[in-house]
Amino acid sequence: MEFSASQIAALVSGKVEGDGNVTVSTFAKIEEGHPGAISFLANPKYTHFIYSTKSSIVLVSNDFVPEEPISCTLIRVADPYATVAFLLDMVSKMTAVQPEGVEQPSYVAEGVEIAADCYVGAFAYVGKGAVIGKNVKIYPQVYVGAGAVIGDNTILYPGVKIYHGCKIGKNCILHSGVVIGSDGFGFAPVNGEYNKIPQLGIVELEDNVEIGANTTIDRAMMGATKIRHGVKLDNLIQIAHNCEVGANTVMAAQAGVAGSTKIGAGCMVGGQVGFAGHIHVGDGSEIGAQSGIPNDVKPGSRLMGYPAVNAGEFARQAVYTKNLGKLFDRVKNIEKELNK
Repeated sequence: MEFSASQIAALVSGKVEGDGNVTVSTFAKIEEGHPGAISFLANPKYTHFIYSTKSSIVLVSNDFVPEEPISCTLIRVADPYATVAFLLDMVSKMTAVQPEGVEQPSYVAEGVEIAADCYVGAFAYVGKGAVIGKNVKIYPQVYVGAGAVIGDNTILYPGVKIYHGCKIGKNCILHSGVVIGSDGFGFAPVNGEYNKIPQLGIVELEDNVEIGANTTIDRAMMGATKIRHGVKLDNLIQIAHNCEVGANTVMAAQAGVAGSTKIGAGCMVGGQVGFAGHIHVGDGSEIGAQSGIPNDVKPGSRLMGYPAVNAGEFARQAVYTKNLGKLFDRVKNIEKELNK
């Protein structure tokens, strides 16, 4: 499929600068641009590439001011990153193959209704009492336990495991290897041994949640572990029992949340961040990568480090640490002069 600059601008409410008739049929990073591709400029670090890119069209912000001549056609928009995301989504929906029907061999328990527009891949298992919504896509080797609920338009990619009784909302995407509802890490010390505490709760995912590959979310000991509306979790994340992740929070890979911790809405969590158990992180907080969070966090905080401190303080500490060697040398020199 080909689209002209003028057609794309009309789709995204943008303004064309250059040849409105130039066409593109693919996407490319601005530094890897080539004729027939559309790129975008959102990060100032990549600005210099716009003067040499071979892409036919580049999305730029409305306030972009070029400092050198530009050979490609520009489309000015309010937010280039959001705009390219919209275009990628549009093309994905236009070109994606939509599988339907129940492949064999697979197992769907008696009494479970599968709508005509649903898909159940080979070697998938759907247990007794499960509820499967409209247009659900269950790819090969997925396990849906007894009594689980899968909302409309949700996609379960190959190898996803949904334990019994767990609830997945509408328009969710769970990537390969995701495990929802495995037992929480609950053991009681008795006479030098650890006795297992039964985990009788469930996991609830609200609508529009996306979970990255090999992320695990443990079922609650009692009640529910809750992932609220619009949450986006990266690959290899661990959410422990009875936790709650607030609406529209995003978490990068390898983050870990210990039991009964509540993370607020609209938070941004970097990779490898560790949260202690039984704490509360306020709405809108931003946590830098590899930080350790041992205590409650106030809403709107920006933290880094271990234990995490205000991001500005962390930056100052980093400078001090970097200069420690020079400071020791100065002290040694002063001691030598004093000894003389």
